[in-house]
Amino acid sequence: MRSKAVEATGGHSPNESAGYYKIRPNVAGGIGENTVLDRSVHPPIVSRLHYVVEGWFGDVIVATFPCFLVTQETQRALQGVGFSGATFADAEVTISEECQEDQSGLELPPLVWLKVNGKAGRDDFGIAIPFRLVISKRILDLLESLGIPFAVVEAYDGE
Repeated sequence: MRSKAVEATGGHSPNESAGYYKIRPNVAGGIGENTVLDRSVHPPIVSRLHYVVEGWFGDVIVATFPCFLVTQETQRALQGVGFSGATFADAEVTISEECQEDQSGLELPPLVWLKVNGKAGRDDFGIAIPFRLVISKRILDLLESLGIPFAVVEAYDGE
């Protein structure tokens, strides 16, 4: 299933950011009580991530401010093609009681923390102000092939 991608309109001169997209991954949950973060800076710096899934509908990349997670399958696919602007780390992932009731029998795939540290419009993964995930076209194509039905995607114009 393809995401709601909005293609860049014609007639614009190419710029450094051509071929990049802002993506708002599905927010499938939130920060859990075991997360360790420094709220004295913005965005907060997370040193340990506990993600509580409140509802999962199949997207291979999910979010909660200020973190992103991907399925292990997506991690392997990204490592297979090579990429810039992010690293992986372990995260504690739990399922909320409400989700267990609402989606009984949910088989949640293993999720890993995608720590984005790249420059938007230059690296495959980057963060643009005000904390928007920006990805390259090739990464968008990969994510769409794996499944991001609830992500909102639009062309990135460098701002």
